[in-house]
Amino acid sequence: MANPTPPIQVIERMGRLLDAIARYDEPASLKVLSADTGLHPSTAFRILASLTGLGYVERNAAGQYGLGAKLLYLGGRVSARGDLRPQAKEVMEWLRNELGESINLTVRQGDEVVYIERATTTRVIRVEQVIGGHAPLHVTAVGKLMLGELGEQACRDYARRTGLPAYTVNTRANVEALLQDADTSVRRGYALDDEEAEPGVGCIGVLVRDSNGGVVAGLSVSAPIERRRDAWIPLVLEAGRRLSERLGYYQADAHQGE
Repeated sequence: MANPTPPIQVIERMGRLLDAIARYDEPASLKVLSADTGLHPSTAFRILASLTGLGYVERNAAGQYGLGAKLLYLGGRVSARGDLRPQAKEVMEWLRNELGESINLTVRQGDEVVYIERATTTRVIRVEQVIGGHAPLHVTAVGKLMLGELGEQACRDYARRTGLPAYTVNTRANVEALLQDADTSVRRGYALDDEEAEPGVGCIGVLVRDSNGGVVAGLSVSAPIERRRDAWIPLVLEAGRRLSERLGYYQADAHQGE
């Protein structure tokens, strides 16, 4: 019997570092990760730098390392084993049938949202996002909510990193305008995209939470701006609540009066 193919050294080391990071609830230092994996600090640093650049690892201001948001996106692409997309499909189809418009499921990957699932409408004129497509946080409804959840400093850091490029005349390309919009959106529980990513397109978005209350995704409806209605907001909020509950999140006051 032939010997199994030996592992490629750098990939094996990457795997060891990711496993080591995953063992900690909080970001870990280079010294700790080097000790855990048996890798020389300079070797571990080079590999971690590459993983950070690719989005698989995130490095905080203190120089500590945690798992990156891209891993969540990749996990969402594993439909046979992942929890998010199968749980979301029925809720998205319900919302699509209620509104007659396209529904999107997105996750955060670095400074962007990535579309990982959709429920499309049969309307001739419709808004349809490509699965795997991506957009900057500040031009999408759910992206603004994700930024708002992290607070003012995170929004300012994002603005400094990205420069807030304007996609349309309505894009929140000024940090103060973005802060105000994000804060208002978080307080009311939903966000609007008023032709900020694409002329003629409007969205309503909400966040999706897991059993720990953490934000794991965004759910949104996209439509030609002239068809979007404020009357849809309660239904979008309900869809977000339903999907969050399927993932184990339960907010007691959401059921008051039912």
